Amino acid sequence: MVRVTAFIEGMRCPMCEAHIQDVIRKVEGVKRVKASRKKKQAMIISEKELSSDELHKALDPTGYTLQDVKSEPYEKKG
Repeated sequence: MVRVTAFIEGMRCPMCEAHIQDVIRKVEGVKRVKASRKKKQAMIISEKELSSDELHKALDPTGYTLQDVKSEPYEKKG
């Protein structure tokens, strides 16, 4: 499993967060996603590493801007 942090510009309200979450959930391998407009990021738990190309493909049509992507190994607790 991989924890991916996607830094995203353009979220302004809770509906923006929900929209980002819905779009990212559709990306292959994504298990969980939590977007934060205050932090300007989405935390993603995925079965595989997600490329910035995959996330750009999902987010670009929405009008939000993907700034950067960082990945690290993730192990389920408990």
